[in-house]
Amino acid sequence: MQTIALVGPSWPLRGGIARTTTALAAALSERGSMAGFFVPIRQYPGALYPGQRDTDPDACPRLTEAQPCYHVLEPWTWRRLRRRLREAGPDALALPYWTAAWAPLFWSLAHSAEVPVVAIVHNPTDHDGSWRARWIARQTLGKCSGFLCHARHVAGILGRQFPGTAAVVHPLPPESPRLEDREAARARFRLGRDTVAVLCFGLIRPYKGVDVLLEAVARLPAGPPIVLLLAGEPWGELAERLRRRVSEADLIGRVVARLEWVPEADVPAWFAAADAAVLPYRSATGSAVAAQALGWGLPLVGSAVGGIAEVVEEGVNGLLVPPEEPGALAAALTRITDATLRARLADGARAASRRWNWASYAEVLEELVARLVAASAPGQRDG
Repeated sequence: MQTIALVGPSWPLRGGIARTTTALAAALSERGSMAGFFVPIRQYPGALYPGQRDTDPDACPRLTEAQPCYHVLEPWTWRRLRRRLREAGPDALALPYWTAAWAPLFWSLAHSAEVPVVAIVHNPTDHDGSWRARWIARQTLGKCSGFLCHARHVAGILGRQFPGTAAVVHPLPPESPRLEDREAARARFRLGRDTVAVLCFGLIRPYKGVDVLLEAVARLPAGPPIVLLLAGEPWGELAERLRRRVSEADLIGRVVARLEWVPEADVPAWFAAADAAVLPYRSATGSAVAAQALGWGLPLVGSAVGGIAEVVEEGVNGLLVPPEEPGALAAALTRITDATLRARLADGARAASRRWNWASYAEVLEELVARLVAASAPGQRDG
């Protein structure tokens, strides 16, 4: 079996990329295919991060295999990382790609690598990114030998940009839910017995369409009570706008909002209290929150865009709506109040969560690496 060196964020960094990269490292280690897991000492300074902070010691496990040995934005520390990689002697290098902030480091590693490099592509460029971010992404991904994507939509984008570069697809595996008292969680948010709670969770950025969701909630008709559980840290200047909006008259009593980073220890209560999850995205490559919600057995209401449309199966585990149409979203939220429909979609969500796991994800990466290593053998290169 070929061995893989994994470079990317992990403990104590927070967020979906750190969590999923750590889960992959654990799976590779368990399967005996990990040559090393190399993580940053520091990610980037607060001046370059428009959120509150980028660490949470409870966000993901602290793996004993992790080797902190570089700073993401300090090139003079990358020499130490390259030395560690040479000492590990992997057959391939795997790097998660999602933002231009990490691109200089990843470009440097891919440019100097003597083994195949696989990009684990969460986003083929920054969400809401500039032309510079798109150019940086193209230059960095163009140095890679293959791609592991989480949606066919992303594989298609990369196939058009880099024809001939191998790409495989495996959805992000759902997370296993933690034990949480549902009744206690609902009591915490003062949800009535007949209230249908719909959860919108995670970092709030313009492309995620939370403003569209709030307009949809404001349009909901009288009838079975629906409450939106809105939890996540708004990006940049969104925070004040959202705080004003949720306090307006047409949303009073309809929204429970926590507009800040939710520490990992508090996350289970939000999912345990919910009856469904909503993904009102304007655009999307995929969503770690969708996988998280499926793991909790929550039906999904999502926009028919990008990778969301591949995860949400209409009438099976959720409902799809056109993006940026609050009327259509309000109608879907009203449909989700039907207990019979909701129970059927919840069964579909639980079934979907059993299809994918981190062992199968690691296996797909290993198979891609085996192909790339074989293709890079001297006899193959020489034809």
